[in-house]
Amino acid sequence: MGISNCNNFSDFRALAKKKLPSPVFHYIDGAADDEITYQRNTSAFNDVDLIPNVLAGVEQLDMSVSVMGQKLSMPVYCAPTALQRLFHHEGERAVGKAASKFNTMFGVSSLSTVSVEEIENIVSGPKMFQFYFHKDRGLNDALIQRAKAAKFNVMALTVDTITGGNRERDLRTGFTSPPKLNLISLLSFVSHPMWTWNFFTKEKFDMPHLSDHVAQGTNLSISVGEYFSTMLDQSMNWKDAEKLCKQWDGQFALKGIMSVEDAKRAVDIGCTGIMVSNHGGRQLDGSRAPFDQLARICDAVGDKLDVICEGGIQRGTHILKALSMGAKCCSIGRYYLFALAAAGQVGVERALNQIKTEIERDMKLMGIKNVKELDRNNIIQRT
Repeated sequence: MGISNCNNFSDFRALAKKKLPSPVFHYIDGAADDEITYQRNTSAFNDVDLIPNVLAGVEQLDMSVSVMGQKLSMPVYCAPTALQRLFHHEGERAVGKAASKFNTMFGVSSLSTVSVEEIENIVSGPKMFQFYFHKDRGLNDALIQRAKAAKFNVMALTVDTITGGNRERDLRTGFTSPPKLNLISLLSFVSHPMWTWNFFTKEKFDMPHLSDHVAQGTNLSISVGEYFSTMLDQSMNWKDAEKLCKQWDGQFALKGIMSVEDAKRAVDIGCTGIMVSNHGGRQLDGSRAPFDQLARICDAVGDKLDVICEGGIQRGTHILKALSMGAKCCSIGRYYLFALAAAGQVGVERALNQIKTEIERDMKLMGIKNVKELDRNNIIQRT
């Protein structure tokens, strides 16, 4: 199966599994503990049914949205994810260019493998910088200043990684960043010669936002869970978040909000958006699915800031259900990462086109001409 035969999330995932060494694939695919929350993030959408209307005259559609001051051509964007050049040698360059073609937002991680300065030059659409609050205050200040100088439109502080989740697949495969060879991983790297060739012959692996400040993850191999547990500041609190919000002085979001109380506090400190997210099920297993929390959170703060649904989205219908619940927009992570691993920029473009096509078709089948028309009259909870 090639990229031209990939028609959905499962297809992209299957092709990525063929292309990637086992430790790298399972880093993307895995989650915490028993991965119950990871599975629930997607299955939660099955508990709500869509109610279509007909004879609505749906020849002309408008699926554009405005989120945190950014106009997007469709109600979904590429969430920030770390280490993208491990998945394909084009990494963030491929994702950023693809997002620009579809006029949607591209999220860049603090742990990205391409610098914000380069991203500024190759991405024409809206850009979000995802911020990890490190113990090193000099590093924190440098991250903010570099993102500002590179004209990023939105800052998102991740708040659900106060320590690393128990990602047991990474423990079994020995995954680290950068990868290191051991008895567990050697055979898998050897059996994927194209990935191995690209990794060792293309530009040296680096995380340019960190490399001047820390060795871990750039020159010294470390697991992501260990990085979170040792390098991030576990004393981070609401005062720190409020200070960052003021320091950024622009569109500012908290990524990883799951409770109504925290959503209200995000409003109080001046946030313009929140990502209702459990980090793709990679942190606290047994936590609730973001979609299941959307109604409560949107009812509480949806008129005060922009609520984004993040986690488990694999279909256009998932996005329509989230918007019907009150979300302004959704974001995808694994969906485009598997496509990136499968075929680089071409893969990401196919993934974004696939989700856009599904949204368009599903809007027509729902009798909806504009995504702003979506509300809870379009859905019903399955009992």
